[in-house]
Amino acid sequence: MEEPDFWNDPSESTKIVREAKQLKDTVEKYNKLKSEYDDIGILIEMGYEENDESLIPEIESMLNDFTQELDNLKISTLLTGEYDSASAILKLNAGAGGTESCDWCSMLYRMYTRWAAKEGYTVDVLDMLDGDEAGIKSVTIQINGLNAYGYLRSEHGVHRLVRISPFNAAGKRQTSFVSCDIMPDIEEDLDVDINPDDLRIDTYRSSGAGGQHINKTSSAIRITHIPTGVVVQCQNERSQISNRETAMKMLTAKLIELKELEHKDKIEDIQGKYSQIAWGSQIRSYVFQPYTMVKDHRTNYEVGNIDGVMDGDIMPFINAYLVNKTV
Repeated sequence: MEEPDFWNDPSESTKIVREAKQLKDTVEKYNKLKSEYDDIGILIEMGYEENDESLIPEIESMLNDFTQELDNLKISTLLTGEYDSASAILKLNAGAGGTESCDWCSMLYRMYTRWAAKEGYTVDVLDMLDGDEAGIKSVTIQINGLNAYGYLRSEHGVHRLVRISPFNAAGKRQTSFVSCDIMPDIEEDLDVDINPDDLRIDTYRSSGAGGQHINKTSSAIRITHIPTGVVVQCQNERSQISNRETAMKMLTAKLIELKELEHKDKIEDIQGKYSQIAWGSQIRSYVFQPYTMVKDHRTNYEVGNIDGVMDGDIMPFINAYLVNKTV
């Protein structure tokens, strides 16, 4: 980085700086854990030498914190995918079920934003479509920070809700579905050939908050990639140009994701797979009544504290998925 010509290529130099920071953060975490390990060892020796049982609660607390931090560091070593270190673009779509599904979509939106805040990530809302009566029909957010995509790719699929619906006067138990799609936020130019003639670009007025400008001008952008049928849209920025740039990044990420499915011979097969993921079998169930349980059907990991999960405590599910993928 101290070389005179280091910054001649801003794209490459930025990539190197980012990688260097990631390595530095990992080394700092290791050194912190080593120091905590030594401190615990010293405290245990003191307890034995002085026969001081009052130190036991403090040692147990330090051990629990150390174990949790060590587990998190181990999990981070599993994020070895090409784009795992990138920020993430997360899209939620309410399934059939009207207001109930839209409400479920808004609950998941809150869950992921709470998780992001707990993990130190920032969140930008790229696109949001409100439900007709309540909740959200669809929302696209960008979660910014190291390894956001690596963690959140485990959330791709259908999330199923079982509860007594507050919108059902008969008080019957109801099942709702929301699909979750995850893409990496790819910053650098990659080898994806997008023919401008293959794109249909539509403008429309933004909805929701944003002031007079964002609501009264056609600044929102929807881009359709005709050969694959992939559709992306963005209404977060005040200018049409900024929204178009963000939408193109989302489209690029989606096409890369499709391209990487090398075992598929035809794009129709890929689209069929995505259709199955979106509205087929669920990856996780959230049961509020008659009992409380959240269960991941891929790993069989489950917890009974559904309130904690809806408040963003989803790292155990993410960790179980990442560990299971390496077995």
